[in-house]
Parts: sequence; C-alpha cells; structure tokens
Amino acid sequence: MIRKQLPTTDLYIYGAYPSQKVMQLHKPKSGFHIMGRAISAKEVIQNARLLLAPLRFGAGIKGKLLEAMLYGTPSGTTTIGSESMCGDFPWNGFICDDPQSFADQAVQLYQEEDSWKKAQENGYEIAKHRYLKSLHSEKFIHKITEVQDHLSQHRLNNFIGSMLQHHTMNSTKYLSRWIETKNK
Repeated sequence: MIRKQLPTTDLYIYGAYPSQKVMQLHKPKSGFHIMGRAISAKEVIQNARLLLAPLRFGAGIKGKLLEAMLYGTPSGTTTIGSESMCGDFPWNGFICDDPQSFADQAVQLYQEEDSWKKAQENGYEIAKHRYLKSLHSEKFIHKITEVQDHLSQHRLNNFIGSMLQHHTMNSTKYLSRWIETKNK
C-alpha cells in the first residue's frame, strides 16, 4: 500500500533470525528488503526517514520505538505499540490500527517536512519528560534499597516467584532422578 503511493521508496525490514518464509519476501527490485539482524540498531534508526512498527502484540516500553524518539526518527505504530509509552504527550508520528490508514499516514509523514519535524520534536519531548535517567533513578534506588532491607518479606509476598522457584527446583530434582535411573 505504501509502495503504490511512493513507488521509488524502499522499505527495509530488520529482525533477528528471520524464517525462510520471511526471507522469501526479500524483493530488492520491488523495494522490499529483508535485512535480518541489524549490526547497529542506532545506525539503522538514525538513517531511516521513518520507523514503522505495526505491532500486534507486546507490553510495556518497546525499545525500537523509544530508540526512534531518542535518535530523532518519527515513527508509526499501533495502539498496542504505543501503550504506556507517551503518557499525555503527542506521539512522535502516528498511531493507527487500520492497515490502509496506517499506510496513508506513513506516506503523509514521509512526504510532509513540517509534519515530520513536528513528529521529531514530539519524540524528543517524550524522551525528555518520560525517560530521562534523572527522573527515575532516585525512585529506582529507593525501591532496590527497600527490597534489600525487607528481602524475606518481599519473597513471602512474591507468590509467582515462589511458585517458579518451587517448580524449577522440582524439575531439577526429577531430571536428576531420571538421569540416575537412565545411567543404571
């Protein structure tokens, strides 16, 4: 859909360990490049006009989208891609779940210099007001100190951690029994 509107623009897809099925989509003559793992995410993102991440699942901060903000590259993503990332600040590009609208907004952002610059500024603002180390370091250190000071109680309150610990120990116990029996 993007290529129909921007016939001379190339799209580069990065991701570690692409499957053979994905590699078959590599069509450089059509402007669709499957690149595999990026040696330097920073270099790739800084040199891109846009970062498009139409994520269908995920949680928390998406590293690629935060990096785009830090490096000044506007981005397009879905509501899942953007959740928990920008707070009350405007996104550094666009958020859209409809494929045709996603493509249309990508083309618009790619072509309109003023929109692109505004999106870039939005990204800098999000990074500055939501992700600076100085905003979170004091709370983070306080939380670590609090957990250290009350470690026994913290472990008692951590049901899932206790459950995982229990099952890890039991699986190790039964695996070792199996190895002993096998080796007899």
